[in-house]
Amino acid sequence: MIKDPFHAREAQNYERPVASREYLLDLINQQTAPISLEHIISLLQYDQEEEIEAIRRRLNAMSRDGQIFRNRRDGYLSFDHMDLEKGYVQAHADGFGFLTPESGGKDIFLPAREMRKLMHGDKAAVKLTAFDQRKERHEGHVIAVLERAHQSIVGRYYREKGVHFVIPDDKRIHEDILLSQDYDHAARQGDIVLVRILQYPDQHTQAIGMIETVLGKENAPGMEVTIAVNTHEIPHKWNDALLEEVHAIPAEVEEKDKPGRLDLRDKPFVTIDGADARDFDDAVYCEPSANGFKLYVAIADVSHYVHKETAIDKEAVLRGTSVYFPGEVIPMLPEVLSNGLCSLNPRVDRLVMVCEMEIGLQGVIKSYRFHEGLIHSHARLIYDQVAEFLFNNGSDKTCEPLRHHLQSLKFVYQALAKARKKRHAIEFDTREVIFEYNDQRKIENIHPYERNEAHILIEECMIAANICAAKFLKKHKIPALYRIHEGPNPDKVQDMIEFLSVYGVRLKGANLKPQDYAEALEQIRSRPEFDMIQTIMLRSLLQASYSPDTQTGHFGLALDDYAHFTSPIRRYPDLLVHRAIRHQLKTQNKTPYTYDQNAMMELGERCSRFERRAELATRDAADWLKCEFLQKHVGQQYEGIVTSVTSFGMFVQLNDLMIDGLVHVTSLKRDYYQFDAVHHRLIGEKTGRIYQLGDQVTVEVVRVDMDERKIDFDLISSVSSRFLDEGKKPSRKQKPQKLRKDYPKKRKGKAKSKKKPGRKKS
Repeated sequence: MIKDPFHAREAQNYERPVASREYLLDLINQQTAPISLEHIISLLQYDQEEEIEAIRRRLNAMSRDGQIFRNRRDGYLSFDHMDLEKGYVQAHADGFGFLTPESGGKDIFLPAREMRKLMHGDKAAVKLTAFDQRKERHEGHVIAVLERAHQSIVGRYYREKGVHFVIPDDKRIHEDILLSQDYDHAARQGDIVLVRILQYPDQHTQAIGMIETVLGKENAPGMEVTIAVNTHEIPHKWNDALLEEVHAIPAEVEEKDKPGRLDLRDKPFVTIDGADARDFDDAVYCEPSANGFKLYVAIADVSHYVHKETAIDKEAVLRGTSVYFPGEVIPMLPEVLSNGLCSLNPRVDRLVMVCEMEIGLQGVIKSYRFHEGLIHSHARLIYDQVAEFLFNNGSDKTCEPLRHHLQSLKFVYQALAKARKKRHAIEFDTREVIFEYNDQRKIENIHPYERNEAHILIEECMIAANICAAKFLKKHKIPALYRIHEGPNPDKVQDMIEFLSVYGVRLKGANLKPQDYAEALEQIRSRPEFDMIQTIMLRSLLQASYSPDTQTGHFGLALDDYAHFTSPIRRYPDLLVHRAIRHQLKTQNKTPYTYDQNAMMELGERCSRFERRAELATRDAADWLKCEFLQKHVGQQYEGIVTSVTSFGMFVQLNDLMIDGLVHVTSLKRDYYQFDAVHHRLIGEKTGRIYQLGDQVTVEVVRVDMDERKIDFDLISSVSSRFLDEGKKPSRKQKPQKLRKDYPKKRKGKAKSKKKPGRKKS
């Protein structure tokens, strides 16, 4: 009998428990050399066939998950004994890649020869082989592929000289997929297909696959979403087990679920959302109190209906988040919940988790309480309607009966905004666009999405509730996911500081605070280049993520405590926060919680990764639509701003449309241009003419490449013509920097959307 400290847990989960992963890992760690399966079985004193098979499968799973390594002689050893780095691979279209270490630190460079056996998104273990002094980075050699990111690939089917292959739509997968001759298909030349991988690439051979589905032609309505969903492997079909659970969900709140909850049905809660919103997961109500306000934020009680390890929960874990495409959504939860029972529709009873807050006149949260609640929303309001009524003295028959309560919401918002400003939260004013479709679901128009004060009102209420959720979880020491933001990226801060100095903004030192960013933004807010400058500042920050870490806080919001509580319909971390709060409310932490710190660490990493997946998928779909829209406007001129300058040209973003395209350096006539990386500008050798970041320009659309999602512009005019002083002109003997190969010289006319077949050699 083994002395496994986790034996009791294994006995609960399995009819015939065997050694836990933790015990096996400890056993392998104690060895001074790789240990075989037979040796492990001997140490465990197992002799039953079922036990031996269970251990073999568990070891294989641990190897697959990257907990241990199995060598070519089938010996198991710990990664701790190998001095390896594990992480996820980021591939580049040019063939090389990087591994982002799980242990932190700088990315590890993977040359093209190492990337031959990998695909973008794979998890790998690498050994450090060299250090590049000039670029200050390590180079790695791939020891093992721990986890494959792709089971299927989206691409275009071609047949050339009897060879069938698929060119991946994702250019980071830089080798074609050869098609096995053993499987039939109905694809035609140029069709967009989904190919299942049968054999992954290695050092000598390309990946081999079979066509699983013919998705259609590239100009089919909605193809941009179809491609994005399949390229990023976003789960979008409900399985049979889940549908069976869905059938058991009632259409309305059952009477048996109402007792024992805080009954708030008499309070006029309202939902405030966009005009096209279909699910309403938050409702708000505010009333004056003796020294400020009492604010209630009610959130749909998803955790009442979605329990751990159910089919619905397992699917939610796989999705991690709802994905919002233009005109379409891939929900995290089935619509019977997201648009039905967990949507706070007006004039029906709904179960909620409520955060009740006492807020002072200066926006300070004085106290808070959480409740399992019951509400009856009094109205479904939209942002424009509330903004006009509250902030522009408009009249509205729906808002008028709620005037007193809406005014209280306005006042508490103003108090919270005052506190936000006082703590120097960073207020980026990011812009979005709305895509309009015609009856055939083809892109018809693009225009900016305007945020108003009603948006910010709801945002402040949600932030307040999220702060309280984080404080509650930390106080009771319950494992949960916090929304953390570490702040500036050390590798990008200095470049940003130098860039801002060109615009007269002085930032000192590498240890920047939120106040430094907030003050810098105020200095440049009135400048015409504001959008471009704030983009550079935004890119200097690390991305926010989910983690059980209670110490980091949220740099951008200038908060020590922050957790996502307000959207459990569409974000899995919020659902976990609800479960943690409910556990405390019901048990007062007297019984063990079903999640531990390790489980939360794993879920945090997974949810962060799926959030990035959703962002990339929606960006891909948006880029497709922008290209499709501009295809119909080749030859048209637009106003824009230079948002990036490189050695091969400058990128221009069109005003209002927010579409980016390249003005290639070869299209800048009558001169050779040199790239000044320090000042983000191109300088003409003969004329001394300068084109730089922030220039207001007029461009003409000359080329749109749907395959590459690239748009080429010609420069028509520049509002700000600058020239170097004669004495500062660059030497005419000095050669301009070489152009990048992946951008050809300007071609006249509209590019064909069909990519020329050309199989890449292995």
